[in-house]
Amino acid sequence: METDGQIKSQMWKARAFGRPLSRFIDIILPPPGSLTGPGFRMTDAHIWQHVKYLDDPCCKSCGYPFEYDRGEGADCARCMVDPPDYDSARAAIYYHEDSCSLVLAFKHAGRTVNLKRFAQQMARAGRGFWPGADILVPVPLHKSRLVKRRYNQAALLAGATAKLTFIAHRPDVLVRHKETASQGIQTAKGRFRNVQGAFTVPQNLQDDIKGKTIVLIDDVYTTGATLGACARTLRRAGADKVYAVTLARVVKDQEIPT
Repeated sequence: METDGQIKSQMWKARAFGRPLSRFIDIILPPPGSLTGPGFRMTDAHIWQHVKYLDDPCCKSCGYPFEYDRGEGADCARCMVDPPDYDSARAAIYYHEDSCSLVLAFKHAGRTVNLKRFAQQMARAGRGFWPGADILVPVPLHKSRLVKRRYNQAALLAGATAKLTFIAHRPDVLVRHKETASQGIQTAKGRFRNVQGAFTVPQNLQDDIKGKTIVLIDDVYTTGATLGACARTLRRAGADKVYAVTLARVVKDQEIPT
C-alpha cells in the first residue's frame, strides 16, 4: 500500500500534464511547499508554549468556560435563555493573540504542519462525544471559496480527527449551496442572518444520516451561528443528535439574548 507521501508525490508530478489538472490537485491537497517552511517549526514551537487549552468546567451546551465548577450539567446564561440548535459543543483551545497565528496560517496560508497536533487536541476536547458518535461531518465551504482557498480546513481537521477516533468521516453529506459573505466581517446578529438557509443535505444521502449521531467539525467557534445552521439542516434531514467540536473558540463576555 502506498504511503500518503508517495501518493502526494505522484500527484505533484501530474502537474506537468497541464494547468487544469494542476488546479484540481491544488484543491484536493495544499501545495507541498506550504506544508513546512524555514523557521515555521521553531516559531510554532514557541507559540504552542503560550496556547491556552479549553476543558472543564464549562457550559454543558456550548462549552463556554467557567471560572469555577458550577456543578454537573450547568449551562451558561446565554444557553439558558437561548439553547443552541446542536446538543453540545466543545473547543480545544482559546482563540487569542497567540493561537490566532497558528489558526490563520492553517486556514488561509496552507500551513498544515500542525494538523496532527490540532487533531490531537480536538480529540481530547470532544472525548465525551466519541463513544456514541456515528459520523464526523466538516462544516463545508461554498465551491467558489473552495477554489480560492484550494482546500477546506474543516475537512482536513475532520479527516485527521477521524483517524484518531476511528469514526467515519463524511465530508459529502453537508453542502454549502449558498455563497455567503465572510463571517469575520459580520456582527453577532449578522452572523446568524448570513448563514440562514446556506446548507443542505443532498437528497440521495439523507438515508445515510437518519437516526445517526453526528459530530460537526470546524476551525473556530465565534458565536455558534454556523454550527447552529448546520445542526438545523442535519436535524431536518433526520439526524438524531448533533454535537460539535472546533479547534479554537473566541471567549469574551457573553451578550445575553433579549
